Amino acid sequence: MLKTDQKFAVDIVSTPEERLKRLLTDYASVEIDASIPPKRYYRSGLEMVRMANVYREEGQLENAYILYMKFIVLFLEKTKTHPGWNTLPVTNRAVIQQKLREVFPKAEQLKSELSKKFEEEYERFLKDEKRREEERARLENERRKMAASVANNVKIGVVVPPHPSLLLEPVPPLPDELNYNLEPSAPFPPQPSPRQKPTPDTLRLPPSTAVPGVDRSTKPMSLLSPTSQQRLGLRTVVVPQILHAKFILLAQRSTEKNIETCGILAGRLDHDHLVISHLIVPKQHGGADYCNMDNEEEICEYSDQRELLTLGWIHTHPTQSAFLSSVDLHTHFSYQLMMPEAIAIVCAPKYQEVKVFCLTPFHGLDFIKNCRQPGFHPHPNDPPLFMVAEHYRMDTSASLELVDLRR
Repeated sequence: MLKTDQKFAVDIVSTPEERLKRLLTDYASVEIDASIPPKRYYRSGLEMVRMANVYREEGQLENAYILYMKFIVLFLEKTKTHPGWNTLPVTNRAVIQQKLREVFPKAEQLKSELSKKFEEEYERFLKDEKRREEERARLENERRKMAASVANNVKIGVVVPPHPSLLLEPVPPLPDELNYNLEPSAPFPPQPSPRQKPTPDTLRLPPSTAVPGVDRSTKPMSLLSPTSQQRLGLRTVVVPQILHAKFILLAQRSTEKNIETCGILAGRLDHDHLVISHLIVPKQHGGADYCNMDNEEEICEYSDQRELLTLGWIHTHPTQSAFLSSVDLHTHFSYQLMMPEAIAIVCAPKYQEVKVFCLTPFHGLDFIKNCRQPGFHPHPNDPPLFMVAEHYRMDTSASLELVDLRR
């Protein structure tokens, strides 16, 4: 699994060598899923490098280093175990080799910079510990002197109570320059819930084109990945408020014919926010309860030329309510496996609702990964396989570029 969302804590107690090793063993691991086509791994690898470059420019060295190393491990070792890897076009494999040549020196340079950074933090930690020990020894010495003085006064009949602060053995705070933050540092720090910043749930349009509101009535479980949100700290996905309106209007003709419409959500990484900037509608064919993309190479080419990240997908339910069908779950699995924050937006015009979904962290991802049934098939509902996502927020000022490749 290409997990790019893990959380690591500042570990200044360990040596710099141990910290670097832990970054690789705990956070740069990669798993391969044979059900994911090689082309998706190829695209995800390029997106990994793009994210790493952004983190590097922003000075987030650990994040960049982890992603570079994930890319190296993936395409030097893991892809060899994928049964269909040889089916990837030669031109794509050539691009990967070129990226590896670019990434290797960047990773080595970051390793050197991180080693220096970790050494400085470790030396500071040792100095601070020495100061603390000296302060403890001083206080202990003062306490002993006071105790001896009290004992001597008792012998001669003079009662002098010791100062309470010495009996309690307090350790006063160090000067400001010696205090440092021991809070965890995360590649993808947890963002405020959308409910902390209320946004209009209904997109205001004329009655003839009214767009369903975003339903957040379902209370989600802990968010989105094989481990808890507290550990992962998923990045916020910024969704332009106008996205739903544009997509529903674009899909209106197909909706009137009872045919589903789908599109790809793409964007960029901006200071730990994944910002949807493009809605790409590919050539497609569908029916009342399905929609399949055609000529996905066009999407790849368009996204690669503009260095866009794939952040999820959107589709309509012409006659049904907003939910994820069994086929939708399997479709979304490949998106969320490659990008843990990937969202699935479902628009149900008939029921005037729009919902943003994701697979559940502790059950849905693993269940769908191990499910090999094709087409529509029953899934158990308890525990739930999907949920209403919370790691996104609507932005009324965000712009959106609509790209309709069907034309």
